[in-house]
Amino acid sequence: MLITSRGRRIGGRAVLGVVSTLVLGATGFAWSQWHRLDTSLVTADVIAPSAQVPDTPAGEPLTVAQNILVVGLDSRTKPDGTPLPQNVLDALHAGSGDDGGNTTDTMIVVHVPVGGAAATAISIPRDSYVDIPGYGKHKINSAYSRARADQRGKLAQQGMSGPELEVAADAAGAKSAIAAVQKLTGLTVNHYAAVNLSGFAALSQAVGGVQVCLNAPVHDSFSGADFPAGTQTVSGTQALAFVRQRHGLPGGDLDRIARQQAFMSAMAKTVLGSGTFTDPARLSSLVDALAGSVTLDHGWNLLSFAQQLHGLSSGAIAFGTIPVQSLSLATPSDGDAVKVDPAQVREFVQAQISSPDVSASGGASDSDTVHPSSSGGLVRPIAQTTTPAPPAGTPAQPKLTTASGCVN
Repeated sequence: MLITSRGRRIGGRAVLGVVSTLVLGATGFAWSQWHRLDTSLVTADVIAPSAQVPDTPAGEPLTVAQNILVVGLDSRTKPDGTPLPQNVLDALHAGSGDDGGNTTDTMIVVHVPVGGAAATAISIPRDSYVDIPGYGKHKINSAYSRARADQRGKLAQQGMSGPELEVAADAAGAKSAIAAVQKLTGLTVNHYAAVNLSGFAALSQAVGGVQVCLNAPVHDSFSGADFPAGTQTVSGTQALAFVRQRHGLPGGDLDRIARQQAFMSAMAKTVLGSGTFTDPARLSSLVDALAGSVTLDHGWNLLSFAQQLHGLSSGAIAFGTIPVQSLSLATPSDGDAVKVDPAQVREFVQAQISSPDVSASGGASDSDTVHPSSSGGLVRPIAQTTTPAPPAGTPAQPKLTTASGCVN
């Protein structure tokens, strides 16, 4: 079954972190708040020197296109390596560390072209079966956890412990995830951002919640999702439950992807159009949420980067997903995985970042409009691309239903 999806899996908490970061500078963030954020963020030395890009002079548009890997971590620790309180984990329905802990639940490459007025977020399904440098073929979300566990074991034997050990292990995991993504997509990753479980809840709450719409009521004890049908505003732990739910949805993981798309499209509009950056209390809360939940690569100057994003708007952020060939690839040791063709993925990625919409002008003119995708999510349209035709007789991907922008 060939599935060539644009805008299927958008990881809510991860993109929320990077979208919030990107739009802060584009809408006139106060210098004092930027300084507070820049000095309080945890950083990690995870980008190879050959992939680092020079700073653009202050006030000038972005002069070099950049690729940012954004990951959402099912981590039970804060960016500084200290553990999250158990009451916080319970509220987030995080489960135990053995239940998906320290894996990259979401992986997205955000391409920002020269000029900085547009962005394209290309999502990689977490179960994509790929070559992980140093580990062979496995699900891509395990690239982080495998390297992290190996490094943590080595450093613990050398006597390292506590937060210092966790931070060092996280850096090893980040490097492995970056290597896997680069090998799959053909892109060079210039920057890295990671957002943990508690961070997503805090970020969504900081902006006053996000409006979403459901086709039918849902109740899921695994994620904590408990919502009526229709339009509603979600924030905090409710927002995390909204984008994490997989159980009980008619379309399974495809419905979860549609949820995440719809949420992120609405989130971008909320942040850019709700007065977040003119409301001191809300602005302070957003900075606090970012500082307490995001890890960036060492040397990424957010103040300088934000000043280079001229004219970025919600309509200039395009969401997409790499094409996949099957959702049920049997693997020797990893269970069912998502089958992808690296050559096809690289062709798709290059087409998306080279499309006319990804330009310094910021793309389409209806900058505040989002549209239903074939999977039920809401995405800004991106340029049509040519994808290799499926083999004869391959069944078509079933499309999920939408109703006035609502999702399952």
